[in-house]
Amino acid sequence: MKQQNSVRKIALMGMLTAVSAGLMFFEMPLPFMPPFLKLDISAVPIFLGSFLFGPIEGVIIALLKSLIHLLSTQTAGVGELADFLITGSFALTGGLVYRLRSTAKGALVACVSSVGVITIVGAVANYFILLPFYAAAYMPYDAIIAACQALNPAITDLKGYILFGVVPFNLIKGTVVAGLTMLLYHRLKGMLFGQGAASAQMSEKALEK
Repeated sequence: MKQQNSVRKIALMGMLTAVSAGLMFFEMPLPFMPPFLKLDISAVPIFLGSFLFGPIEGVIIALLKSLIHLLSTQTAGVGELADFLITGSFALTGGLVYRLRSTAKGALVACVSSVGVITIVGAVANYFILLPFYAAAYMPYDAIIAACQALNPAITDLKGYILFGVVPFNLIKGTVVAGLTMLLYHRLKGMLFGQGAASAQMSEKALEK
C-alpha cells in the first residue's frame, strides 16, 4: 500500500511538473513593468503541489520545471534561475505554513506569507544576483535600465528597477497565483483524494508518508 501511494504521489508530481512547464510558455507583459518581467501562472501547479504533498515536494516540482525550460533558455539561464528562486521560495513558504495549520485559514495565511516572501526574495535576488549576472552575460546595465525606463520613467537606476519594477511585479504575480491556488486547491484535493473531508485528509497524509 505504501509503495502504491508513493508511485501515485510521484505520478501526480510529474503531472503537476508537466502542467507547470507548459504554462510557463504562456506569459504576458504588464503595463509599466520592465520588459523582462512577464506574468505567467506556471507557479500555480507548484503551489498546489506544496499544499497537497508538502514544501519539499513543491520545491522539487519548481526545480524540475526550471530545468526543463533551461533546455530552451533565451536568457543565458538567468530567467530560469529567477523563476526557481521565486517559485521555490513561494512553494517552500506556503507548504511550511499550511503543514503547520491545514485549515482554510491556514491556507490563507500561507498564501499571504508566500506573497510577502517572494517579494523580498525577488528584490534581494535581483539586486545582488540576477541583474548583475544578466548584465554580465546578456545585456549591459545601461541597456537594461534604458529598456525599462522606456516603459516606466520612474526607473532610472538599479534601485528604481527593484522598487518600481521587481517589487510590484512580484506582488501582482504572487497575488494572482495565490488566488488561483485558493480557488483550485479544495476542488483538486477532492478529485484526488475523495469527496469527503475526512477521507481526503487521510489519503493526503498517506501520500505524505
